[in-house]
Amino acid sequence: MDAEAQEAAQTGEEWADVTPDAARRLVGAAVEAFAERGYHATTTRDIAGRAGMSPAALYIHYKTKEELLYRISGIGHEKALRIMDAAAGAGGSATERLTGAVRTFARWHAEHHTTARVIQYELQALSPEHYAEITGLRRRTDRLLRQIIQDGADSGEFKADDVPGTTLAVLSLCVDVARWFAADGPRTPDEVGTLYADLVLRMVGADAA
Repeated sequence: MDAEAQEAAQTGEEWADVTPDAARRLVGAAVEAFAERGYHATTTRDIAGRAGMSPAALYIHYKTKEELLYRISGIGHEKALRIMDAAAGAGGSATERLTGAVRTFARWHAEHHTTARVIQYELQALSPEHYAEITGLRRRTDRLLRQIIQDGADSGEFKADDVPGTTLAVLSLCVDVARWFAADGPRTPDEVGTLYADLVLRMVGADAA
């Protein structure tokens, strides 16, 4: 399977829970359009056209363009939260948990880089109510990672005097994968996850897990 086909398969899997089929097609089309043109430059006509639908058909499923962005952002951020929650709740040392968290989080941002670019960089386009909800999910993800790093600092596994600052640096490093990753590039998502886990362990002064 070539890179383009693999990316299309991952996109289909990503929105598998969105129903009916027309709503799922619109979400996928919106992600592509927002990533390519930016939220503000994208019109509902652009989205409907990519989905093979009329603009009028779009409004049956989503009242506004912003509602589409909110749906995309919610699914993406909930997935990110589940990734971090699983890593935080795993057994083992703080070093092992941080390795798992970073490896999985960075890999997800590579595997789903198109979606990740939209949910990370178009956040300000959400309505105040939706923005508050999504940033709440982001804060929960932040707290889970921060606790892993705090546990490592408390146990002496990590040299992290500024735990909040270190947490922000780790999250920023992983999120930025979505900006530069290309499906046909020199690294696979797994390789990116492994590389970033190693870099973060060095950042906090830990031995490799």
